[in-house]
Amino acid sequence: MRRTLGLTGLLMFLSLAVVVGLTSAADWKPSKPIRIIVPWGAGGSTDQAVRSIAGDLESALGQKIVVVNQPGGGGAIGTKSVLDAPCDGYTWASGAIKDLGTYIITGTLNTKAQDWHIYLNTANATLVSVTPNAPIKDFKEFLDMMKNDPKKLSVAIAGIPSAGHTAIESIKRAGGGDYKLVSYDGGAPAVIATVAGETMATPQLLSEQIEMIRGKKLRPLAALTPEDLVIEGFGTVPSATKWLPKVAADPIYFGIWFPKCVPKEIAETMNKIWREKIAISKSLKDFAHLRGQIVAPYYGEEALKKAWPSIVNSAWGLFDGGKAKVKPDEVGMPRP
Repeated sequence: MRRTLGLTGLLMFLSLAVVVGLTSAADWKPSKPIRIIVPWGAGGSTDQAVRSIAGDLESALGQKIVVVNQPGGGGAIGTKSVLDAPCDGYTWASGAIKDLGTYIITGTLNTKAQDWHIYLNTANATLVSVTPNAPIKDFKEFLDMMKNDPKKLSVAIAGIPSAGHTAIESIKRAGGGDYKLVSYDGGAPAVIATVAGETMATPQLLSEQIEMIRGKKLRPLAALTPEDLVIEGFGTVPSATKWLPKVAADPIYFGIWFPKCVPKEIAETMNKIWREKIAISKSLKDFAHLRGQIVAPYYGEEALKKAWPSIVNSAWGLFDGGKAKVKPDEVGMPRP
């Protein structure tokens, strides 16, 4: 009897130890501020999305979140600084996940999206807009200019790769023609350049354009969305698929991430925070509503599954546009 009770007690002790271990693993408490590197300039879509959840993260973790803008290299410079930092969970990266997934294609960084713990917060759309006095009436005339007079069609983007670059290359692949590329360090500078008349058009993100559209400083021609896009305070922007049925019209997912080499309890803690706090965040919902975005609080494998089509399409767009050093299907991205 005593031996039976002893075995039972041992099993109970081991079970309790497992439970305590799991509880501890899910209760990581950082002992110093956490840096989130935004690999683009201040005021862009990534910067805005990160700052919208910084307060929620501070509340959940009990530590200051320091957002650091480190633009350059199409997002690769800031992301590399995260890879170069100690893998202790105190330095995170951010951005559009399609960029993270295509650094290996451009040869700028030897990393894949699968190498990171991914936490998405919003989904964004890209749209083609022009200056109000541009000699283009609608998206058809935009496409005509790409084919007939591409040197006059200056297009501002936030670097290679960026949402704007992916968008204009998708249009080029689907409709033909060409354009004059003008690159800036971030979506906000690209949009401002178009407003100022430095370029004729920009295919950047809605969140970066929305105030200029509402203020009638930009005139949207088409949205790279499956259906027409309704912008509160402006009206309806037709889908580019009306002219280009096969154009890639995937949403662009944004979020934060850190390498999978971090201690396990950090990822477990973040999973819990994303599920219980970020998914219902009022500040995130308010931000998304104001900036014309969709709340998308996905993490882990679900996040990668949601974003995978945009990663693959962007990768092949880079390859077809002559901007790739690695063929996508050589790193697990078959042509869609």
